[in-house]
Amino acid sequence: MRHLIIYAHPNENSLNHRLLQTVTESLKKGNHETEIRDLNKIGFNPVFSLEDMQIQMEGKISDDIKTEQDYISWAEQITFIYPIWWTGMPAIMKGYIDRVFSYGFAYRYDQGVQKGLLKGKKAVIINTHGKSHEEYERMGMDKALTLTSDNGIFLYSGFEIIQHFFFDRADKASPEDLEIWKEQIINTYSPPVFNL
Repeated sequence: MRHLIIYAHPNENSLNHRLLQTVTESLKKGNHETEIRDLNKIGFNPVFSLEDMQIQMEGKISDDIKTEQDYISWAEQITFIYPIWWTGMPAIMKGYIDRVFSYGFAYRYDQGVQKGLLKGKKAVIINTHGKSHEEYERMGMDKALTLTSDNGIFLYSGFEIIQHFFFDRADKASPEDLEIWKEQIINTYSPPVFNL
């Protein structure tokens, strides 16, 4: 299978980077074709500019967006790895969505009906956040995050969401927590074993 990983965290010593390594190692063991787009490393420009708007209205896109859209078109499954900052995506990931998931590529309207154009592609989303699941539930933030990311972006664009991980209290994660999370990730990318 062709796997694309879209990753957003500037620190190579971060928990997110360790989770990225777990994903890539799992995919390598399964002999999958894998591409990684480390948005900070490639210096992705997250600003959806007036120029972007104008050329999109002409049915064109800039070269950097074409590159990213080609990776998405190539992929059968995409994994998004990023922390939750200020109850949302880091700016570079949000800017990636703003610029790359453009009208006519990720979605369009047919006679007023919205249509996701990335149908047939699968998605795994891996998020870390500082608060506990219980705190997020009390605040309603768990539902808000699912609504704004899963429904508002990924399902809207046509993805089938295989798994969305929210790894909580990530800034206080113990080695035991990390092992559990790694195992959950590995199981997501391992093919099911059937007893015949």
